[in-house]
Amino acid sequence: MKKFAVLFFVIGFTVAGFVPAGHCLQSDGKVHLTILHTNDEHSHLVPHPVSNYHRELENPARGGFAHLAGMINQIRSEKAEDGEPVLLFSGGDIIGGSVFAWLNLHGLSPELNLMQLIGYDGVVIGNHEFDYGPGQLARYLRSAGYPHANEYTPILGTNIHPPDNHPLSESGIKRTSLRELENGLKVGIFGLIGEDAVDKTVSPDPVEFSNPLETAREAVRELQEAGADLIISVNHSGVYEDRILAREVPEIDVIVGGHSHTPLHEPLVEGKTVIVQAGSYLEYLGMLELSWDPETGQVDLRNGESGKPYLVPVDHTVTPDPDIADMVDFYEVTLNEWIDELSGGLVTDIRQPIARSSFSLTAGPPRQESNLGNFITDAMRLVAAEATGKPVDLAVQANGAIRSDVVPGRMDWSEGDVTFYDMMMAVGLGSGADGNPGFPLVSFYLTEDEVRRAMEISQLLSELRGNTYYLQFSGIRKKHDPDRAVLMNIPFSGTPVPTTRAVLEANLYTGSGIQNGDDEWRPVEKGSEDLLHVVTDYYIASFLPLVGEILPGLLVEFKDEQGDPIDLDDAVISRNGSELKVWQAVLEYTIGLPADDSGLPVIPAYYSSTGDRLVVVNTLSLWFWPAAGLLLLAGLAVYVVIRRRRSAGNS
Repeated sequence: MKKFAVLFFVIGFTVAGFVPAGHCLQSDGKVHLTILHTNDEHSHLVPHPVSNYHRELENPARGGFAHLAGMINQIRSEKAEDGEPVLLFSGGDIIGGSVFAWLNLHGLSPELNLMQLIGYDGVVIGNHEFDYGPGQLARYLRSAGYPHANEYTPILGTNIHPPDNHPLSESGIKRTSLRELENGLKVGIFGLIGEDAVDKTVSPDPVEFSNPLETAREAVRELQEAGADLIISVNHSGVYEDRILAREVPEIDVIVGGHSHTPLHEPLVEGKTVIVQAGSYLEYLGMLELSWDPETGQVDLRNGESGKPYLVPVDHTVTPDPDIADMVDFYEVTLNEWIDELSGGLVTDIRQPIARSSFSLTAGPPRQESNLGNFITDAMRLVAAEATGKPVDLAVQANGAIRSDVVPGRMDWSEGDVTFYDMMMAVGLGSGADGNPGFPLVSFYLTEDEVRRAMEISQLLSELRGNTYYLQFSGIRKKHDPDRAVLMNIPFSGTPVPTTRAVLEANLYTGSGIQNGDDEWRPVEKGSEDLLHVVTDYYIASFLPLVGEILPGLLVEFKDEQGDPIDLDDAVISRNGSELKVWQAVLEYTIGLPADDSGLPVIPAYYSSTGDRLVVVNTLSLWFWPAAGLLLLAGLAVYVVIRRRRSAGNS
């Protein structure tokens, strides 16, 4: 590890100690700069899908830090020959997604340590950096060498404000950064987390977030006063909010984005502001070639002149950086040892095939039933029933907690294999009070009427806030009309008026095993006080009562088997003294499926398509009958007036 320490020293000395004078102009009379960028890396240290990756052979897997570093090395070398500086940024969500994120809870900081070695010039904090809470984020940053590490890889969070007495306040999160490059260009940098990202942050308390637009104006003013020639905002906000920022704060020259996982193969330009984003999971490295005119301050794109793409695929054609590859291998060995312990010996290697399938399990399309959602919720329902010793009526999971598709191998060496790594990409988020990775399963009882309310909550939130809040179900099927979730928005305030009439019909599965019967159903009745046993994860459950606090008509209350109220913490499923996690339920369900001749379990063909659990029905608008009634009354009124006039004319 000595060479890594030496590299840290060299990076820190170069960034902190080299201060050039004047602007070095290129032949066109302008100052040139290349910005490289990634975002939403989500702990994907290795190429994915893992089932399709091969170290020596041509393969379709994408990403991985070693391949990324190899590509960056190549670009930096080419630019150095022309005397052109290169900056490298991340648009946030560096953790939370693959099982490598679990090492966060093991006292390690693999993502940031690798980024420091690769030479990132700034990393903005995203919502998933808070997945394990701000206290754990502070420990993660401390393990990665902060606040000292800000000298070479600043952590940006201009509108993030931990309390003064909180450990996160000691991490040195940077408000702004001013860099003078080798060619004399002074670059002002700040970083924002957007409003939608804040809304999707799991457990940020007691950290507060200031308004991104107001914060950006203040940061720009500070950087301009400090002499910045060019201003870059590194954001975890999504394209929609980035465009608003560019319009409202036009002094920003470049926005390096994240959060929406958008691969912008061509930059967006709002006014004079250039907006870029590189998708997610390190599938692409963004490359933005710029020129700055010292006379006018104008920033122009050069990719069109050079013929270089704005997004470069990170694939098998890139030679991996050997030092980064060695470090990734170290983290993988460490992770394998811990997963062996966490899984009780079921899995000893993250690349281990745990099942076979002839089809993919997909999480889309948005706001619809998915075959992956069916698979996950079936696993939750059936494994929780075994763990609690009581039949579970229904299991619930939100699309926002289902992070990716599960794609089986398609290569000669992996045909049909589903690896542990690829399966866990879908269900590995969160942690519990035990400090181990994964959201714990919770078990509680709701009345049938409350279950209907929970369905209405899903419809309402998914219509208002998007696919993240759409719920997948096992043990139930429903018919619904999403257009009936909101009756109207109150003028001026924009406050939605929910109807609680989007769910047209709901039926409970009364069979056993996979939800696959035609006749084994009974209605879930509005107004019924009969109790149903419900299982979901802790995070999803925590949202359900919050809606009822705002809209009393959608109130739900967690209960025990006797119908007495309980706290959510008391609903966590424990087994052998440990919390039962969503990922463990999915793993055990998968491994317990019938095996083929190879000895691997086979995912049943039932899951090759959806099972008509969540059926969309287009009905007449709730306004139809009131509107029809008003038209009828108006027509009658006109008829009466005409008859009276005629009668008056004849008299």
